Amino acid sequence: MEDVRIDKYLWSIRVFKTRNEATEACKGGKIRVNGLDIKPSRNVKRGDLITARKGAVVYTFRVIDLLDKRVGANLVPNYAENLTPAEELAKLHAPVETFFLKRDRGAGRPTKKDRRQMEALWGGLDYDGIEEMDD
Repeated sequence: MEDVRIDKYLWSIRVFKTRNEATEACKGGKIRVNGLDIKPSRNVKRGDLITARKGAVVYTFRVIDLLDKRVGANLVPNYAENLTPAEELAKLHAPVETFFLKRDRGAGRPTKKDRRQMEALWGGLDYDGIEEMDD
């Protein structure tokens, strides 16, 4: 096997659940091969370095061998080496801070003063260095 599309490869090694998700990630600029943005039709080669951004985590893989059929999770290490740094994987287990603003039923839309108070509350959150990533 010599030619495998990047979207098919990412689906095969179980980075994405469907080929369509992999294709959309390529089109959305979330996949890079050897540091370059790519199209879903780009072919991968052995030794290529793939970075895939899913949510807040940037996964890194090195292509060991090519395949075009989806394999079981236990066989993936035969085809791709996971080089994702530990600090990226730690983002998966980071606590998520959520809070709810309660408004009385029938209170109507927030006033300008209410909106300013809500913005001040949101702006006061400390994210401890978490980068904002566009999805």
